[in-house]
Amino acid sequence: MADKEQTKVKDSSGTFGELKEMVTNYAKQQTVEPLKNLGKWAAFGIAGAVCLTIGAFLTGLGALRLFQKMDWTQCEINLESGICEGGGWSFAPYMFVFALLMVIAGACFWAMTKTPEWMDDDA
Repeated sequence: MADKEQTKVKDSSGTFGELKEMVTNYAKQQTVEPLKNLGKWAAFGIAGAVCLTIGAFLTGLGALRLFQKMDWTQCEINLESGICEGGGWSFAPYMFVFALLMVIAGACFWAMTKTPEWMDDDA
């Protein structure tokens, strides 16, 4: 009877090896692959941020040059007295461009903090 009740023990290294491989594959699937995808999204985000920064700089520079060419900001120097006549608003283009860039930055910040409709909680 003792021989019949004895259970045969299989090679445990095969079962343990399979378990170890399965756990390793699962960990890679749940951690490494999502991190790779997150890295791709981060790269696109950084590239987009660089492009937006360059675009904002060029927009501000273009607006500054546009405002500086307007008559009311021009300063005509009198050759006899050496005094600037007219166009006493030479500082105004800088203020306008600063305000424009602050409005753009505020719009970007508002869009960044706004919760998308699909994420609204109905509860």
